[in-house]
Amino acid sequence: MSTAGQVIKCRAAVAWEAGKPLSIEEVEVAPPQKEEVRLKILFTSLCHTDVYFWEAKGQHPLFPRIYGHEAGGIVESVGEGVTDLQPGDHVLPVFTGECKECRHCKSEESNMCDLLRINTDRGTMLSDGKSRFSKDGKPIYHFLGTSTFSEYTVCHVGSVAKINPAAPLDKVCVLSCGICTGFGATVNVAKPKKGSSVAIFGLGAVGLAAAEGARVSGAARIIGVDLNSNRFEEAKKFGVNEFVNPKDHNKPVQEVIAEMTDGGVDRSVECTGSIQAMISAFECVHDGWGVAVLVGVPSKDDAFKTHPVNFLNERTLKGTFYGNYKPRSDLPGVVEMYMNKELEVDKFITHSVPFSEINKAFDLMLSGQSIRCIIRMED
Repeated sequence: MSTAGQVIKCRAAVAWEAGKPLSIEEVEVAPPQKEEVRLKILFTSLCHTDVYFWEAKGQHPLFPRIYGHEAGGIVESVGEGVTDLQPGDHVLPVFTGECKECRHCKSEESNMCDLLRINTDRGTMLSDGKSRFSKDGKPIYHFLGTSTFSEYTVCHVGSVAKINPAAPLDKVCVLSCGICTGFGATVNVAKPKKGSSVAIFGLGAVGLAAAEGARVSGAARIIGVDLNSNRFEEAKKFGVNEFVNPKDHNKPVQEVIAEMTDGGVDRSVECTGSIQAMISAFECVHDGWGVAVLVGVPSKDDAFKTHPVNFLNERTLKGTFYGNYKPRSDLPGVVEMYMNKELEVDKFITHSVPFSEINKAFDLMLSGQSIRCIIRMED
């Protein structure tokens, strides 16, 4: 029985207010409008960004809201004007997008789509400024254009990547955010050469993905830097073979790394959002050829300070968004890397819970026990 064009009633985990456990509710999901698709979510996972905005640490708290932006699912129906996708396609919804029409999308150098780039404040759909979610006639806000903590969701077609239907959605769903962000920062932006040295600042999910990128690239020395030494053992699975805890030293960590590496590492990737880590990541690369890549999101009042001579001595500082991947064009290829066993994803997944126990995923992340916890929509 086709549900196309009809309102679907389904379960969603609704955040009614900041920091309070999510509540599993029956909600109504309206049909997709122009340039939109409605997805049946099969697996979703929890990312720090969901937790950050659920705790209302973001700029403009918005409730009630359905969070979630790392997921895998199947297209249920498509709205007017959608030609790239059809019901039954296996897809990954993404928190950013690729309209394929703007200057950024037409540029080989950028993935920052003018229409669909991340917007944490918007809680409605682009086409009409309305939400597709409601309960008892009252709207519930969207999050990052994805809202995957719902059995069905509606996304703009430009924020949905069609992937190989043979790929296991319970694994590749984690590629739709954090893993690609870190992995791409290394392979697409830092581009370490075989046999080179790479320092990774921050060994959370994104940092471990950056380390995996260094491992896949053939880096010989992968130095993990973290204030929490409990993360070091797990990081060995991702190719990290040396460790530095800045708290163990009475000098700046960039000096420690310079001494370890005869003047500095060839590449560094910063995945913490700490302004001090960003400065250290830049100042620890070797003069003449060193490249530092910033991934972490800083606080709004932060300022980056370093001596200009560090640039004159031929060190390079770069930033990246979503690992420089264009979602629709590039994500299918990352999934193929996993299918071809070139990229290991399973080791990022440390826990799995049924949808009815979604709050347990929050507990696991807040207590530092999980890298990624998969939430199975069908209990």
